[in-house]
Amino acid sequence: MRSELNAAMVGSAPGTERADALCVTCVGLFDVDGAAVSLVLGGASSGTFGSSSESSRRMDEYQFTFGEGPCLDAVTSGTSVLAPDLDAPQEQRWPVLRGALLEDGIRGVFAVPIMITSVCVGALDLFRSRPGPLDGVALAGALLAAELASMPLLDLMNEARDLADREDAPVCSTDHLEDPPVEADRVEVYQATGMLISALGVDADEALVRLRAHAMATDQTASQVARSIIDRRLMLDRDDRGTTGDGGRSRR
Repeated sequence: MRSELNAAMVGSAPGTERADALCVTCVGLFDVDGAAVSLVLGGASSGTFGSSSESSRRMDEYQFTFGEGPCLDAVTSGTSVLAPDLDAPQEQRWPVLRGALLEDGIRGVFAVPIMITSVCVGALDLFRSRPGPLDGVALAGALLAAELASMPLLDLMNEARDLADREDAPVCSTDHLEDPPVEADRVEVYQATGMLISALGVDADEALVRLRAHAMATDQTASQVARSIIDRRLMLDRDDRGTTGDGGRSRR
């Protein structure tokens, strides 16, 4: 198992490609249906850095949109968070996220914290379409995969630090991309939040809450709503209702 995980890391380019390859390998090794690497900073999800598929990326992003989920709990506690059956009567955590995942056919979700030195910076999330716990071998493998996942996150942090150190760093536009990378998605959310602060006269926390609330109400992700705001196809009213020219794009 260690050799397969190492091979995925060695055979891929640094950054998101390496994280994606690790997630794909996790699906093959741990008898799960999806995997994703979440970056969590300051107690809030900062985006899905790697995933085994687009559906896994979307399910992981729900945690950013809804502001709740196992990856956030794993980072807060520094321990693995395991939910073998989201539809069990005793499972009461993450009510909004749980409903969205069940609607997408996910019954089990498992989050393992990712540590860089002594700081927890994210989580490896595993999704399964049927209920049941991770067996001992799979759980041990997930812990190893989470350890390896710190490598592409370090790549990202080093790139961000190098860019910040460059005084002549150009401003990059992603307008020409149909599907901007996840880092661009996070920038768009923060840019849209800034526009809401100015337009609504609210602080940053309330602006982000309103953006997320509209995403939930219109069945979109936070990044989809942010893109509509930036493109001026959507602006939220002071009472949290939004008007849009694209009919409120669905997340599915």
